[in-house]
Formats: sequence, structure tokens, C-alpha cells
Amino acid sequence: MGLSRSAKRVLWFVLLCLTVVCGVVGTEEEDGRRKHAYVAMMYMGTPRDYEFYVATRVMMRSLARLGVDADRVVLASVDVPARWVHTMQKEDGLKVVSVENLRNPYEKQGNFDKRFKLTLNKLYAWSLVHYDRVVMLDSDNIFLQKTDELFQCGEFCAVFINPCIFHTGLFVLQPSTEVFKNMIHEVEIGRENPDGADQGFLAGYFPDLLGRPMFNPPENGTKLVGTYRLPLGYQMDASYYYLKLRWSIPCGPNSVITFPSAPWLKPWYWWSWPVLPLGLSWHEQRRQNLGYGSEMPVILIQSLLYVGIIAVTRLARPSLSKLCYNRRPEKSTSFLLSMLKVATLWSMLAAYTVPFFLIPRTIHPLLGWPLYLLGSAALNSIVINVFLLPPLAVLTTWLGLVGALFVMAYPYYSDGLVRALVVFMYAFCCSPVVWASLVKIMGSLQVLVEREAYFPRLGEPNPPTAEFTKLY
Repeated sequence: MGLSRSAKRVLWFVLLCLTVVCGVVGTEEEDGRRKHAYVAMMYMGTPRDYEFYVATRVMMRSLARLGVDADRVVLASVDVPARWVHTMQKEDGLKVVSVENLRNPYEKQGNFDKRFKLTLNKLYAWSLVHYDRVVMLDSDNIFLQKTDELFQCGEFCAVFINPCIFHTGLFVLQPSTEVFKNMIHEVEIGRENPDGADQGFLAGYFPDLLGRPMFNPPENGTKLVGTYRLPLGYQMDASYYYLKLRWSIPCGPNSVITFPSAPWLKPWYWWSWPVLPLGLSWHEQRRQNLGYGSEMPVILIQSLLYVGIIAVTRLARPSLSKLCYNRRPEKSTSFLLSMLKVATLWSMLAAYTVPFFLIPRTIHPLLGWPLYLLGSAALNSIVINVFLLPPLAVLTTWLGLVGALFVMAYPYYSDGLVRALVVFMYAFCCSPVVWASLVKIMGSLQVLVEREAYFPRLGEPNPPTAEFTKLY
């Protein structure tokens, strides 16, 4: 039976609609991209490449746990190890965009810091034109809550954590091929850049941001046009937290904490807590998102090694005394005492420094500090045995360090000033005790050197005493 002309028209219209709808859906599925993206940068060439790799993964996973409605992208230089790229793609669900390192024409400036040689790679964010808005991030950010409202901001938006200079640890941008090409041209001609890094370049490229209005996301979800300042709550300097020991910023959402501090005080280092209170917050995010599986074998091996050292030194102490304080009678006692004092001081210093550098830097503080204390105690036990020192005097510094950690970790200080004063008072009170222990150690060496002439050399018979000679 044939269809009527009207039925054919209806069927044709239905098929046309289905084709259009399926085509649109198919295009979206094939593209697999969203309109917005959180973007971080990764490059090689610094001693801390692995630490920033871990930090980037933790930050991106924390964004996933917050349920952000955006792609998570890493701008990775072409020399980033392939295994890292594979891990970020397969385990973390990140989109990795490989880029060539931009040549930095400012590296010969007198104030240039080599750590920032490749930070101009951040400009590649403007080349991601398949996104409508991008939030560019440094890896030392802690997200407290979802910040998808930032995608409503304009062509460029940033936070002024410095009264006069905005911070480039987080900023919003609208990708543009034209802007990207113009930026690359400005880099090539050596546009004036105070610090030679991305911070100085972008501050010069957007010089009028300080006078722009504050960003307030429209309730209807529309996107703004132009440039805006972001509220401080989107880039809360951790230094403010250390002063108040809590967050109370009424002028905007308390969303993101950043760490623009000294490079060795970043939150992912195990020693950052309790020296800096927020280190534990970062590691809590890592524990929830990434874990510590890669570092745990090293931690276990070191722990067993230190326990073995303590056990061996306790068993070997009687024989070690014979090996360390037998000398030839013709040697000068004062020279020997001076050498012993220098060797003792250096050995005690090594006992506290060697374990510090052996611990994986990004391990959890509650694992790193006990391992450090165990390692320093183990090496101090060797010092005690080799130089026959009083154990309590040698371990006084160790006990003082344990006390300092408890003082800094106390969670109920009213503000950072009170905390700093208490730590200072503790150090002031401990200093005389540490000095007295050092004097006692030096006195112990003096006594041992004076008695040492009566120790026989290994393999020789005991010399007859004067009393025995007279009686004979």
C-alpha cells in the first residue's frame, strides 16, 4: 500500500528532525568537550618537578570530588615524562595538551629567578579556543568549595592579594587566537617585565585591572563582558590564615587558598606542618584523592633500617668503647680532645640532617615527622656509642624538638601572633637546657680523654701499674 502525499510529508519532516537532533548529539559526544575548563601548567627543569607533578594531580582530583562542571586540563611541556602523562590521563581523567616551551627573553635580567624560566608557558591558555572560559591555576591551590561561577566572568579576571599587583595563581580568561598571537609577539620583542615571569608579564599586559569593578556573578547564569577584579576569597593568601588561624573574609566566598610563599614552605612538603598550619589541610586532600602508595615502600624500608641501627648499637656498645679511645702514648691529649669535639659536633649535626633529606618530600606529615625523629634517634645512638657520651645529654636536643612540634601543633591559639610568641618563649626557655647539655657532652669527652691513657691498645697486654712495679 502506498502512502498518501500528506503522510509522506509528515514522515519526511519527522526524519529531518531526527537527523538534526542526532547530528547535534553525535557531534557533542564525538567532541567530548565542555565549554569551560580548569587548566594547570606543568614543565620540567627544576629540582622540584616531581613535587609539582604530585601537587597538580592532587588539585585536579580535588576538583573532581567537588563535582565541577568543566574539563580538567594540563598544559604539559613536551619533555614531561610519558608515564606521567599516561597516569594523568588514565588514572586522573585529565586532558593533557602538549606544548613547546616558550623561550624566556628575560632570563638575563638581574632579578630573574631561574625557577620561573618556563612560567610563560601559561600564555598557552589563551590558545584553548574551543573553550568559552578558562580558569588558569597554579598547582599550590587548595579548593574549599566549587567555583564554577568563575566561568561567568569576563575576558580577564584576577585577584589582588597584593594591594597594587594582581596574583596569577588563579585567573579567568576568555581564550582568543588574536590575543594569544599578540602575547607571543610581545614576548618575542621583549616587552618590559619586572620579574621576568608570567606575573610581571600579565600585570603589564592588563595594566588597568585595578580600576575595574568587582566580579559579582549574575544570578541568571549569563556571562559578563570586559575585565573584572575577583574577590579576595578566590585567592586567599595562606599568610592571612597563619595570622588569624581561621578564615573570616566577609567580602566574598572563601573558596581557594594559595601559597605564594618561599619555595621550601609549600604545603605538600611533610615538614610544612606543624611549622605552617595549613600543610595538614593539603595532605588531607591528598589522602582523600591520591593516597601515598608510591612513597610507602621507602617509608617502611627506612623505618626497619633505623630500628635495626638502634638494636645493633645497644648490643655493640661494649666493643665500640675499645675501638674508639685507644691511642699511642706519644699523641697530644689536647689535640685528641680538639679532634674529638669537632667530630662529635659534626656527628650530632649529621644525625639531625641526614634523615631529613632521606624522607620522601611529599609524604604525610604524620608519617614524615615520626620517621624523622626515629632516624635522628637512631643516628644519635651511634654517636652515643662511638664517643661514649651520656645518652640524656645527647638526646636533650631531640626531646626539645619533640616539644617544639607539640607547641606548634597546639590547635587552640587565638591567633597567629599568640602562637608565634608561645613558640618564641618555648625556644627561649629551652636554649639554656640545650647549652647545658652541650657543655656536659664536652666535659664527658674531657674525662674520657684523661682516662684514655689507661686503656690498652688492641692486641697488646695491659701495662703493669706503678704500684705493682714498686712491690716487685
